[in-house]
Amino acid sequence: MDISNLRRDFESSGLRRSQLHADPLQQFEHWFKAAQEAGIEDVNACSLATADGQGVPGLRTVLLKGLEPSGFVFYSNYHSRKARDLQQNPRASLLFPWLPLNRQVIVEGTVEQVSREESERYFHSRPRGSQIGAWVSRQSESIDSRQALEARLADIETRFDQGDIPLPEFWGGYQLRPQRMEFWQGRPSRLHDRFEYRLEGEQWTISRLQP
Repeated sequence: MDISNLRRDFESSGLRRSQLHADPLQQFEHWFKAAQEAGIEDVNACSLATADGQGVPGLRTVLLKGLEPSGFVFYSNYHSRKARDLQQNPRASLLFPWLPLNRQVIVEGTVEQVSREESERYFHSRPRGSQIGAWVSRQSESIDSRQALEARLADIETRFDQGDIPLPEFWGGYQLRPQRMEFWQGRPSRLHDRFEYRLEGEQWTISRLQP
């Protein structure tokens, strides 16, 4: 399969230092809202990169479910591969690929679990089916068949056929506290605009990077 000629030029008005907010989380919020207004589907979908204690990388798509002054919040099974990686190596990176706008954002930093109270609030805001799904899936473990998964679903639906569904002990949120963020704006001839924020002590510094 020859795909060497698959390419396009990235047309945009570019990104200038004067357009950037001093706080990268506020800059992210500005771009996020622009992506929403542009109608980008699954605008909160991002790639989460982790590595285990031996440095073996892992990558998957997660959904951003919170943006707080201290960082980016997502949720997962605490027995999943990503959770095992983060237990061994609590550093990670997120990538938001808003390619219809010729934009990407990279976030790097440390990760910690959110409080159980915060996980409770989010869990009970989810559709009932998603709450049940959290109980059904032993995420990242092998299973014999789809039928086995559906049998477990039937058991859990019977178990919680009435009343509220409790938050599983093995499920909850994570917050990535950024230490580095990069805003990428595509430009023609691959001469893209890239700006890097780095946390130095308690202050953010901003640098333009070569494409």
